[in-house]
Amino acid sequence: MLTTLKRIVQEVNQIPGLENALERLVFLVKETMQVDACALYLADYKAQELVLKATEGFDKQAINTVKIGFNEGLIGLVGQREEPLNIENAQIHPRFKHFPEVKEESFFAFIGTPIIHQRKVLGVISMQQKSIRRFSEDEEAFLVTLATQIGLEIANAEMLGNNNSADDFSSVSQKTINGIPGSSGLALGIGVVQNVKYELSQIMVNKTDDPDEQIASYRHAVELTRAQVTHLSDGLSNTIPDDVKSIFQLYHQLLDANSLGREVEQKIREGWSAASALKLVVELYATRFKNMDDAYMQERAVDIVDLSNRILANILGASNATSAIDIAKDLKQGTILVAKEVTASMLAEFQHLNLQAIVSIQGSNNSHAAILARAMGVPAVMGLGTIPLSLLDGKELFVDGYSGQVVVSPEPQVKSEYQQLIDEEEALYRRIESESDAASVSQDNCEMTLLVNAGLSAEVEVTQYEQGAGVGLYRTEIPFMLRERFPSEQEQFELYRGLLSSCPNKEITMRTLDVGGDKPLPYFPIVEDNPFLGWRGIRMTLDHPDIFLVQVRAMLRASIGLTNLHILLPMISTLSEIDDAKRLIKQAFLEVKEEAIKRGEMLSKPAIGVMLEVPAVIFQLDQLAKRVDFFSVGTNDLTQYLLAVDRNNARVAGLYSSYHPSVLQALYHIIKTSERCNIPVTVCGELAGDPNGAVILMAMGYRKLSMNAHSLRKINWVIRNLVLSEIESLLPSILSCDSPSDVKSLVDSHLEAKGLGGLVRAGS
Repeated sequence: MLTTLKRIVQEVNQIPGLENALERLVFLVKETMQVDACALYLADYKAQELVLKATEGFDKQAINTVKIGFNEGLIGLVGQREEPLNIENAQIHPRFKHFPEVKEESFFAFIGTPIIHQRKVLGVISMQQKSIRRFSEDEEAFLVTLATQIGLEIANAEMLGNNNSADDFSSVSQKTINGIPGSSGLALGIGVVQNVKYELSQIMVNKTDDPDEQIASYRHAVELTRAQVTHLSDGLSNTIPDDVKSIFQLYHQLLDANSLGREVEQKIREGWSAASALKLVVELYATRFKNMDDAYMQERAVDIVDLSNRILANILGASNATSAIDIAKDLKQGTILVAKEVTASMLAEFQHLNLQAIVSIQGSNNSHAAILARAMGVPAVMGLGTIPLSLLDGKELFVDGYSGQVVVSPEPQVKSEYQQLIDEEEALYRRIESESDAASVSQDNCEMTLLVNAGLSAEVEVTQYEQGAGVGLYRTEIPFMLRERFPSEQEQFELYRGLLSSCPNKEITMRTLDVGGDKPLPYFPIVEDNPFLGWRGIRMTLDHPDIFLVQVRAMLRASIGLTNLHILLPMISTLSEIDDAKRLIKQAFLEVKEEAIKRGEMLSKPAIGVMLEVPAVIFQLDQLAKRVDFFSVGTNDLTQYLLAVDRNNARVAGLYSSYHPSVLQALYHIIKTSERCNIPVTVCGELAGDPNGAVILMAMGYRKLSMNAHSLRKINWVIRNLVLSEIESLLPSILSCDSPSDVKSLVDSHLEAKGLGGLVRAGS
């Protein structure tokens, strides 16, 4: 059965146009199962009916003519019940309805099953026999399995407007495509497709008779590429933090002779041409990155391929740019950059061309393009799936970076509504910017502390956003990821000292190395079946005290003469992990203190805290409070573990929500226990940087929120326009909600009533 199913699905998938594909499908089913008739109906939700789209065995004149209401007949019953229906004699069933156009008078046995995709009934496929009999379990299993496999293809085809040709989208009416939010914001513009002219994937490998010439050609291409990358990074707006611009450092590292270059040149010496050698080396590395479990590391494959395509173009002596840039220059409307995979370098090329947003068919919110888009304030939607570029090229697009939706060819009235939303948002953000230096104090004098989540060059972000009270989460693993080896104690010391000394009066919370399992280092690979529940965070560093002690020593040395260091322990799940970590920290402290005293310097004890992200520790807060100085709630992982949902998995990402009532109850329990134990607590997950989330956390009693730098001004403005007593009175209703959508609706309504409606979409 499996072989037959694969053959049918593969053959149907290769046929262009939905109507032709469905026609072939019902023919293959009828012939394979040796039934007298097969029919396929598609749902039309506007008309509330199922329309016959293909049949083999019935009168073909009935196609597109027979329309069965959702409450009519056996086909409607299958759609209603959302389960298979197997009947010996259909004509005596109470829901049987005769449609003369079909000419099914001589058919009796009936089996039908719904075609469902993402919980939505797309249609019904049925088989019928002239004899009176019940279809076997194997026949029923075949039809059900087939229906599950064709659901995605039908959903995609309907997204394209049911056109008979996959390449003809000239008549596409308004369509909404769902992707992954990459960068918040709203935009209207014309889709401009950026196609890479030269790609390694298209190169046929070949040999060379002159390796020296090929090595010279390769080195020249690398130098040209290096200059191009420098030009792109230097051309980025001065408002972008240096740590975001340093995304291009990875490109420069890859261009270094000790990185890819050495291996490429070795391949050339083995007799391969420069282009072939580049292809062989790069595709190997790209595959390794793609096979990693960590989403951030998977996205580095995109960077490697993007850079290598640029080197390839220079090897071939031609530009890899396309006419897309010229098109963008001539557009009077804003440009929506569209590509199979938008890269950071593409974004840098288009930033001065009235760029309004980016749309990437592939990719995630961990991609460098998404990170750069967020820093630039450019809305972005990623991961649209199998949508062809031709659907978006030259079309008017509305991009919603909050919800991850792209609306193709919006109707005039809808477009007008979208433009109004954009105008309101722009006006609101101008107002926010003008008041950005005001203190984070509510209208009834509740003072909130806002901190920054940072990575590469945290001191830049802290100094750029003066209203931030410091760094609530410094991800020390990011510098580790950008190296080809573990950084030395001195290298770490210099990095940490720069941050601590840049803002000596602000608290700086440094999380110890949080890698392993789902975030492997390139030079310390870890392969596990279930990385999210594996050897990661404190589990890995305690097993390697050499790594842990070197990092903690570097932190302590960097804090000599200062008092702003806080050390945060990630992925804590047992009390013994805290005890072991504190023992090692004490050991490092005594060592560094002794060295400092000899030099006449002072070393203060750092505050030590734990990340609350594993659900188990929620029930040990009293014991935890006796061992540490502060708590930090990581709502991203806490939500993921509480709900057993991988938010990077498109099939279940819709279930991930920090507004889930269970997550909110856990957060409420944490803050109330922390208050009772008199221990400070900070929220450093994405919920803190969301207007709705900040409101809920503030109502619960949280007074310290840490977020990405670009969210600080927005949250600061929300806080200053709230009355604490009002949102506190709203809290019982929030905590009694049954679903995340109910929670959001409740908070949205409150923000709308307070005139903060322009920001409520940020949590969508």
